[in-house]
Amino acid sequence: MIFKELELEGAYVIELEPIIDHRGFFARTWCEKEFSSHGLTANWVQCNLSVNRKKGTMRGMHYQAPPYEEVKLVQCIKGAIYDVIIDLRPESATFKKWTSVVLGGENRNSLYIPEGFAHGFQTLEDETEVFYQMGQYFHPESVRGVRFNDPAFQIQWPDPEHITISKKDLSYEDFGL
Repeated sequence: MIFKELELEGAYVIELEPIIDHRGFFARTWCEKEFSSHGLTANWVQCNLSVNRKKGTMRGMHYQAPPYEEVKLVQCIKGAIYDVIIDLRPESATFKKWTSVVLGGENRNSLYIPEGFAHGFQTLEDETEVFYQMGQYFHPESVRGVRFNDPAFQIQWPDPEHITISKKDLSYEDFGL
């Protein structure tokens, strides 16, 4: 695995190093030793699967409030997503900054998201599936979010005109400037 730190401190794109032969390829997607050697959480307590029927489906921007912040390892296993994270750590030099990566079957990369980040995505293809490994158990009372189009962040989505989103994800108030 190749760990590439993003411009938001503590966030990484993880690229596979496939071993290829006539059958296809084999690659490691997670290794406790390698994650630990980069100072990353390697204790996953829950795994989730998000199945999205239509291109343009929007999920997010979600996070859990203290003391239930989540570390996430996200991989798009079918289709493709435009994946966005926002640094919501007030003490961080990149507070309120966002970045994006495209994850999907073509690149097979993963995105490591540290605690204190909001996360969301827009599907780029029909029938897209996203697999999450979580470092914290789901805690319903701690669920929070920011709106995908909150002016505090000015996220540039690939297809803002064709969005399918839940009422809950639309209901988040402005984060504030």
